[in-house]
Amino acid sequence: MRLLLSLAVLMRPHQWLKNAFVFAGLVFSESWHDGPLALKVLNAFAAFCCFSSMVYIINDWNDRASDARHPVKRHRPLASGAVPPPAALALAAALLAAGLWLASGNLKLLALLGIYMGLNLAYSWRLKQVPVVDVTLIASGFMLRLLAGTLAVGIAPSRWMLLAGLFIALFLGFSKRKAESFHHEADQRAVLEHYPPALLDMFMAVTMTATLMTYGLFATSPEAQLQHGERLLYTVPIVIFALLRYAYQVHRGRGEDVSRDLLRDPWILLALAAWLGVFLGRRF
Repeated sequence: MRLLLSLAVLMRPHQWLKNAFVFAGLVFSESWHDGPLALKVLNAFAAFCCFSSMVYIINDWNDRASDARHPVKRHRPLASGAVPPPAALALAAALLAAGLWLASGNLKLLALLGIYMGLNLAYSWRLKQVPVVDVTLIASGFMLRLLAGTLAVGIAPSRWMLLAGLFIALFLGFSKRKAESFHHEADQRAVLEHYPPALLDMFMAVTMTATLMTYGLFATSPEAQLQHGERLLYTVPIVIFALLRYAYQVHRGRGEDVSRDLLRDPWILLALAAWLGVFLGRRF
């Protein structure tokens, strides 16, 4: 029983929140009443959950020796010895098989999953040590999720939605690096040697500004006005508040784990609820 629990922790299911990017196309196109289309999006989400957990396992397997010397990461299942390496690799193989089965018959989704796995393995084994490239690869993972929930299932993505998605992914990536910079120097990632605090602040400011600009242009675009009326426009102040609140939390040393920290801040959760309330309006 303890091994099963450790295997579940090893998959990091709380990180599946990142895969919610897959639903962006379905939500913004308001196509959730289309049963077959919604099922395709759910399959894409489940496939990304399998692949993302598999990547986390391989990453932990690769880093298990260094993690064992880290004051926090030494508690991870592989680093602590709670999960034997063969069991971890067997679980990774099972997740790979499940993800491929879920994506079977959708060549575009299979291609996106293949690119996602390749980029993440390159990140884990080498490119996470290269400044700017590391965060660009993190952002690429979010963009692949967006494409999986749009192009791969037959939903035409808005160019402004894709741009806003790209910039918010970059913002979250640089925010993660900023939060990690508050660790004791001996516990920091090696790549942080190349990220002076002022540079990270600038990267966060630039990407947050670009996110707000592109989201505002998306909300006021003719296609959005035709599809959603004025509702999307009214969500802009909510998005501004949520990003400013998140930036505040990052400068308090939070934000290293985006999925966990988003769920811990009641104000960000309230902003999410407000966004959904305004956007959905009387649609249900």
